[in-house]
Amino acid sequence: MPTFDFDLFVIGGGSGGVRAARMAAQQGVRVGLAEAADLGGTCVNVGCIPKKLYSYAAGYAESFEEAAGYGWQLPQAPQFDWAHLKAQRAKEIKRLNGVYASLLKNSGVVLVTGWAQLLDGHTVEVDSKRHTARHLLVATGGTPYVPDFPGREHIATSDAMFDLDPFPKRLLVVGGGYIACEFASIFNGLGAQVTQLHRRAHLLTGFDDDVRQFLANEMGKAGVDVRLNCEATSITRGAHGLTVTLARGQQIEADTVLFATGRVPNTQGLGLEAAGVKLDERGAIAVDAHYRSSVPSIHAVGDVSTRVQLTPVALAEAMVVVDELFGKGRRRLDYEFIPTAVFTHPNIGTCGYTELDARAKFGDVAVFSSEFKSLRHTLSGRTERTFMKLVVDKASDRVVGLHMVGADAGEVVQGFAVAMRAGATKALFDSTIGIHPTAAEEFVTMREPMPG
Repeated sequence: MPTFDFDLFVIGGGSGGVRAARMAAQQGVRVGLAEAADLGGTCVNVGCIPKKLYSYAAGYAESFEEAAGYGWQLPQAPQFDWAHLKAQRAKEIKRLNGVYASLLKNSGVVLVTGWAQLLDGHTVEVDSKRHTARHLLVATGGTPYVPDFPGREHIATSDAMFDLDPFPKRLLVVGGGYIACEFASIFNGLGAQVTQLHRRAHLLTGFDDDVRQFLANEMGKAGVDVRLNCEATSITRGAHGLTVTLARGQQIEADTVLFATGRVPNTQGLGLEAAGVKLDERGAIAVDAHYRSSVPSIHAVGDVSTRVQLTPVALAEAMVVVDELFGKGRRRLDYEFIPTAVFTHPNIGTCGYTELDARAKFGDVAVFSSEFKSLRHTLSGRTERTFMKLVVDKASDRVVGLHMVGADAGEVVQGFAVAMRAGATKALFDSTIGIHPTAAEEFVTMREPMPG
C-alpha cells in the first residue's frame, strides 16, 4: 500500500471545507487543509454574515421611521456612519476568522497557507511544496461572474460592496437574483438612491411567481427603482461618476455599479483538467451521488460542484463525504424541501416547490394564499404588506410548498421546514393552534383555497 502524507487533504477553507476537515480530524484521521485567503470562505468574509449584518443596519432606518407612530420622538434626525459600520463588520469577521483557525487547530488539522494545485489524484502542490493524500476534497466555492462588455473595468462585484469608499449616494445594481435584490434593499435602507436593472420580466428566477411579483412591488414601495426587461450595454467614467448606457439608449448616472449577475464555480487555476477531473457545462466539478468526481480519489462539495449553492448544503455535503470515507457510510442528504431565505426588505422565506413546479410534479394541487398588513404597521405608518402561500398536493394532502414575504420570514419558515420534512399535511396545519398575534399564525389559519 502506498504511503501518503495525509488521509484527507482539503482544498478550500470555507464552510464545507472546514467542516469536512474538522469532522475527519476528530475521528483520528490525518487531515491537511489549504487556503490562500481568510478562513471562512465567501459566507463568512463577503457573503452571508456581513450581508446579514448590513441588512440589520438598514433595518434600523425603517425602525426610526416607524418609531413616531408608537409615540417615540427622536431629538434629531438619525445620522448614519458608514465608516463605523465597516469597522464593526471587519472586527466581527476577523473574530470569526480566528474562530475557524482555532477549530482547525484544536481538531488537529494541519493548515497549509497558499494556493493549491492538483497534480494528480493523490498529489497537491502548494507554493512549490507537494503534499500527498489518500483522498482529496475540493471545496473552493464560487466567485462572482461578470460578462465581458465595454466598461467592465468600472464595475464592482458583491465581494467589494462591504468596503466601498466612499458610500455611494447613487447605486446601480445589475441583476435579479439573491445577491442583487439583497444589496439593492440594503443600500436603499442605508440611504443610497438605488436603481436595479434586470434583463428578465421578473426578479428571482426559480422562486414562486407570486413571491417574485410581490417582492418587486414591495421593494419599489420602499424606494428601489426596479426596472425589468432592461439591460446595461456599456459603462463610461466621467467627471461626475459613472454613466451606464442601456440597450434602449437611455443613460443612468451612478457612483457605483454593482454587477450581481450570478456566480460561477471557483475552479480556475486548480489543475483539475491536468488531474483528469471532468467539469460540467458551467464549469462545476461533476460529481456522482457520493460526491466523487471522475477521479475516484477526488471529491467535491459546495458551490464548486454540481449541487445546490447554499452554505448549509455545503456543510451537510461535507458531513456525508466524511462519513462515506471514514465512517459507516450511512449518512445521506435529501435535497427535497431545503428551506432558504432572501434578506431583502421585506425578507423572503421559502421551502419546497413553487406552484408551477408543484403542478408539474404532482398534477392536482390546492393553493392557499394571504396578503395583509402586519399588526406592527397598523401604527407604524408604513405601507409594507406581508404575503404567505401554501401549495398542497391534493392526492396526499401534504404541504409541498410554503412561501412568505415579510418581516423575519427566514426565522418563520425554518420551523415550518421541519414540519414539511416530516410530511405535514394541510389537515395537520389546520389543526395546529396559532400563536396570536403573530404573522406566522396565518400559515395555520388559511382555510379557503384559491380558485382554479
